[in-house]
This record gives sequence, structure tokens and C-alpha cells, in this order.
Amino acid sequence: MFKILVADDEKDLEGLIKQKFRRQIRENKYEFYFALNGIEALNMLNEHPEISILLSDINMPELDGLTLLSKLNESSSLVKTVMVSAYGDMENIRTAMNRGAFDFVVKPINFVDLELTIEKTIQQVLQVKKTLQAIKENNILRMYVDETVLNFMSHQNSESTLLVNETVQATIVFFDICSFTSFAEKESADKVVKLLNRYFDVMVKEIISQGGHVDKFMGDAIMAVFRGDYHLDRAIEASLAVRKELLDLPSISDNHFKPKVAIGLKSGEVISGNIGSANLRRLDYTVIGDVVNTAQRLQSKSKASQILIDHHDYEQIKQSFNCEVIGEMTFKNKKNPILVYEVVS
Repeated sequence: MFKILVADDEKDLEGLIKQKFRRQIRENKYEFYFALNGIEALNMLNEHPEISILLSDINMPELDGLTLLSKLNESSSLVKTVMVSAYGDMENIRTAMNRGAFDFVVKPINFVDLELTIEKTIQQVLQVKKTLQAIKENNILRMYVDETVLNFMSHQNSESTLLVNETVQATIVFFDICSFTSFAEKESADKVVKLLNRYFDVMVKEIISQGGHVDKFMGDAIMAVFRGDYHLDRAIEASLAVRKELLDLPSISDNHFKPKVAIGLKSGEVISGNIGSANLRRLDYTVIGDVVNTAQRLQSKSKASQILIDHHDYEQIKQSFNCEVIGEMTFKNKKNPILVYEVVS
């Protein structure tokens, strides 16, 4: 759902917008907020940092649209602004564009044109968010971010945009390469690192192909997160693919080590945000919560080439995947045992 703020002192516009976009509102595609002037608009943006598009008039009391545009660049640079005004002369258009407006729609409003403009603006917003997400997922950047970058982010209202914490639905998967620690004790450091990276490359390829992303590498294990439509199904598809790809790899000739993976996964509500130490200047964009803990504990109970899930997830995917019941297992900090299933194929 895209949240759109309309700033215009014409009170009738609110009803008109809701009427013209009633289908999109009903389908939860758009959610509109309304302000009667620039001051109200700034307050609304502060209260709802998830708003990504602003439709603003120019001539408004207290704070006009062009001044609002200038202030917006100081506080909410990720918001894309479309000016909607009867003042469609070239001077106003150029002033608006020079102050950062994304587009300009002239009144009286052609709502077909306005919808096309909103869709175009949404694509721009998605591209910006995609770029920001890529930055978040860059482990090197997160580890070595310096004071200059932190200061830049703080000046961009990062607490409400870049560093926003949110509750999301996701599937968490833990992949652990079995017996790799004992193998590493007998080999040179260079050989261990090269081999582990080779295995990780194979695993990451399958995770990414199913729309997941690697949250972190932990020794010889990977924590992956799947979000969006059918995240549980895609997580299981990735798990099956990772298991197969590792089994297809050749054994290490001199000690017969054969890579196998133990997998545990859990879907549900997680908290997504930046976790770490401000004093150390080290933040990790990750997920936390009971779902994460349960996935890790399921993995700890998993044997080589096993994929373990709980009864809740089994009920969601039993029509699509072949599973076998393992039985009830007890877990740390869990009052009641959990009925566990193995995904076979």
C-alpha cells in the first residue's frame, strides 16, 4: 500500500479524491492523508514517516506549496512531490522543479492524468527504496560505515526513513553445514576459508533465486530472510535447492568430507530494524523475535540433510510439499513441546 498526502486548502478536494480513487482505496493500493496547508502537511509527514508521495497545491494559507517544497527537502528527502495547481505558468513550474518537485499537474485536474502521474511517481519511489535496501544489505558498508556517512544519514531524517523499525511477516531460515567445524580443525586456514566460501556461494545463489536475502553469515552457518508473497513456500523451495546442490558437490578427496546441510525454518511476525551499538558505530539491519529463535532451535535439532518445520508452518504448506511427522520436541524457553515435521520433497 502506498501512502499519499494531499496538501490543498480546497476542502472539496478530499471528497473528490476519495471518489475518483475509491477502487484503489478499496483494494488497499492507496491510502490518502489530507492537509489544508503546508504547516499541517509538515506535521502530517512527521507523524507518518511512511508517507512516500505528496500532492501539493501552490497557493495555500500559512505555508504555500513552494515553501513547503523547500522545507521538505530539509526534512523528508525521500518523499516525492507532485505539484497540483492552477498556477501552471512556466515560472511556477520551473520554480517547483528547481526546488525538487518530481512532476507538475495543472488544475482543473484530469484524474486520468493524475493517476498516471501517481503511478510514475510510485515507480520512482520503488527504485529509491530498492537502492536503499541494497545499501542496507551490503555487509561491508554496514561494518565499515564511518562518521561522515553517519552524519549524512542523520541529516536525512534517517530515524523515520532509512532506519525505520517495523513489524513484518517473514520466514527465517538457518542453514548449518554439518561437521564443518571438525573438518576445519584438520585443515589449513586457507583451504578452510576457500572451501567455506565456495559452499556459501552455492547456498546464496539458491537463496537469492527464491527472493530471499542473507541476513548474516555465522561461522559455517547462514541466516536468511524471506519476505513478500508466498515467503514460506519460497523459503522451503530454497532449502530444498540448497540441500540438493550441496549433496551434488564432490567429496574432499583426502579426507572424504561431504558437504551436507541441516536446516530449520519458521514463519511469522518479526521485528525488522537496526540493532547494534551506537557507541561502537556498528549497526546491523536484521530481524529479531520469537520466530527467529524458533527457526534457530529447529535447525539445532535438525540432522544432516534434514529440513525441520513446526506444525503451524506444516498446515500452511502440506498441500504443496511432502512432509513426514517427526514428533514433539522440547525447546529452550518454550513452555510446551512443539510438534515438528521434516520436509522431504
